[in-house]
Amino acid sequence: MKKRSVKDKGAVKGAPSGFMISLMIHAGAFLLAGMLVVFSVTQKEEKKFIPPKPVDRPKMDLKKPQVKVKKSAKPQSTTRIVTKIEKANMPDLELPELGGMGDGLVGGVGGFDIIPDLTQLASPFGGGFTTGSDLKGYFYNMNRGRTGRPIPMSPEQMEDLMYAYWNSGWKSSYLSRYYRSPNAIYTPAICIPTVMSELAPQAFGEENAEGYCWAVLYEGELVYPEDITFRFWGVGDKMMAVNVDGETVLICAYHEARRARFAPIWQTKDSKDNTYYFGESRARPSDWITLKAGEPKKIKIMLVDLEGGLVYHMLSVEVKGETYPLTRAGTGPTFPVFRTSEIPVATMDSIYSDLYPGDITLTNGPIFRDFVAKDRSSTSDADIVEAAVPVMDDAEDKTRLWSSADGKTLEATLQTVLGSTVVLESINGKQIKVPVDQLSPEDREYLALTKPPQFDINFIKKSSQIQNPPTPPWSSGIQRPLQMFAYTFGVQVRQTTVGKVYNHDLIVEYFAVGEEIDGDNYVLLERNQETYNPATYTGKSFEFRGKEIELRRMAYRSTAPVRGSKYGGYLVTLTDERGKIIGYKASHEFLFENLHNLKKLIPNTHFNKECKRVIPARPTEDSRGPGAIDGK
Repeated sequence: MKKRSVKDKGAVKGAPSGFMISLMIHAGAFLLAGMLVVFSVTQKEEKKFIPPKPVDRPKMDLKKPQVKVKKSAKPQSTTRIVTKIEKANMPDLELPELGGMGDGLVGGVGGFDIIPDLTQLASPFGGGFTTGSDLKGYFYNMNRGRTGRPIPMSPEQMEDLMYAYWNSGWKSSYLSRYYRSPNAIYTPAICIPTVMSELAPQAFGEENAEGYCWAVLYEGELVYPEDITFRFWGVGDKMMAVNVDGETVLICAYHEARRARFAPIWQTKDSKDNTYYFGESRARPSDWITLKAGEPKKIKIMLVDLEGGLVYHMLSVEVKGETYPLTRAGTGPTFPVFRTSEIPVATMDSIYSDLYPGDITLTNGPIFRDFVAKDRSSTSDADIVEAAVPVMDDAEDKTRLWSSADGKTLEATLQTVLGSTVVLESINGKQIKVPVDQLSPEDREYLALTKPPQFDINFIKKSSQIQNPPTPPWSSGIQRPLQMFAYTFGVQVRQTTVGKVYNHDLIVEYFAVGEEIDGDNYVLLERNQETYNPATYTGKSFEFRGKEIELRRMAYRSTAPVRGSKYGGYLVTLTDERGKIIGYKASHEFLFENLHNLKKLIPNTHFNKECKRVIPARPTEDSRGPGAIDGK
């Protein structure tokens, strides 16, 4: 037997030396792993959040807000007038402030957009909104103090006040003690033809103000997109003055004595001064004014009345180097009116009504603003998109697809309705009778609209004479023929077919029309409409009325012809949910025959028997006074 060597013996007996090293390495590894597991599992306990004790707060007794709601209130129907609009780089419209409205209303009032009413510009003095480049004006009543308290004022005192104000460089402190209207109005032009003095306070809503000892102050910017040299030509009854950049550049007065008195403030040496006729007297020129392109200057224009009666104030421009057509009788050029934007049609017609032909032009000449746009002051029929106006048919002859309640269909034409049965004619000419209650809901709806009941339509007209304004104390007994009438128009509608329930809305619309006294044309006095559902007015009438309309008949003097408008007629239409007219009543048949033209017009527009806009009847030479002859 082979004996193990010492070496081999060491290997057996010395096993612990290698084994123990290996064991120690493994033991260390196990120990380290165990420590890692312990540290990864053992985590620090999170702190728990303990809320604080509730705080006792006193309770408030809140009252529920109470809002009164008018149960019968409902929005009025509107009429959309479609026009073709020339896109231009125009400034935004500046609307008048609305009293009593809260903040935060989207789009104006209650989420609805506020649309400017263009008829507000019907007065030659201006209206309630601006296109952005108009003149802003305020009315001053010198018969009242700042708070409205009456104070003594005579024409002589008024003349002294104007002298002091203009001589001071137009310092506002001279006017601050007198009453100023809270409402401003805007005008694109200064062209007040011969009118009653009372129209000035009325334009500002000052119905109770006296028609004498007043002033209107307009302010704005004088600017032009190109270099231009021009001068003003103006007339003023009783006075008018113009200030540019703090300097008085023109003073006009009806009487020669007043022109002489104000000469120390402003005077001209032009040989044409007091030569050309404008209105009732002769015009005065300013010195030449040069504007650099796009550089604005402040402008103020003041119109003044002293004794009351008739007034007129007109301001025109002459561009250096331009030639102009001759005015009446070839006495001088017809200059264009001074304007800062296009004149709205309603305003233009109100001016034309009292403007002598040839005295001044409203559509030509420069427009003093800092951008160039197409002049749209005269609108032609081609500029308006005609909306088709459906008329009432005696019979429905259109072939359509009819459906029964059980889904069967038939292509046929409606012939008539006999009681509860409808008579149809198929495309092969065969007549078929179908009970109405067997038709589909859509067909019954169509049938109800196609065969409406009969209606009794009555136009309402009430009138009363208005007392003439008081005669000014300084009128010297001058009496002018004048009659004023207040009209209120409306409509009364009642279903006359018994036993038929018509549960569909109808648009009831009326057009009140006047006639020219001194011409052969007509004028649209009012256009109004309401929604009417016959099912809610069973056995009773539906009625609504418009606002009060004032008509005047007057002459400039006792020997002059009477001018103005009188009541002329009406048109009432009933339009169903399809847009089809199912009934109408008219004083003149041409109003209904030309309804598509009549719908294009706005109140105060003059028109002919084709219902197309025309220029109002103009004053004749017989209306001019002696001042137009001698200039005194």
